[in-house]
Amino acid sequence: MVAKVGLDGHDRGAHVIARAFRDAGFEVIYSGLHKAPDEIVQASVQEDVDVLGISILSGAHDTLVPKIMDGLEEYDAKDDTLVLVGGVIPEEDRPGLEEQGVAEIFGPGTSIEDIVEFVRENAPER
Repeated sequence: MVAKVGLDGHDRGAHVIARAFRDAGFEVIYSGLHKAPDEIVQASVQEDVDVLGISILSGAHDTLVPKIMDGLEEYDAKDDTLVLVGGVIPEEDRPGLEEQGVAEIFGPGTSIEDIVEFVRENAPER
C-alpha cells in the first residue's frame, strides 16, 4: 500500500512509486490524498498488506507516522508489516522514526530500483 497521510497534497512521487511497484509485479493499493493515520491503519489491516509505504512531504512526519505505527501495533499488525517512509525527512528526525519501527526512509533522488530491491529483500514472507 502506498499511503498519503495528512494534508500533504503533493502525490506525484506516490503515483510514480505505485506504478513502479505495479510494473515490478507487486499488487499495489493507493490510499488517495489527505488520509488520517487511522484511515491508513484501517485500510492496511483490512487489506492485510505486507508493505506500507508512507509518502509525506508536509513536515508532519514526527506526528503522523508515530500515530500510524501505534495503530498498527494496536491491531497486532506492526511486526507483520514492513513500513517505509518516503519524502523529505531531516537526518535528525530519522532515528526517532526508526525507533518507532520504520524499516527504511527513502529521500528524494533514491532510485526506484533500490526501493524495489529493498522491499524484495525485506518484505515479510507469506
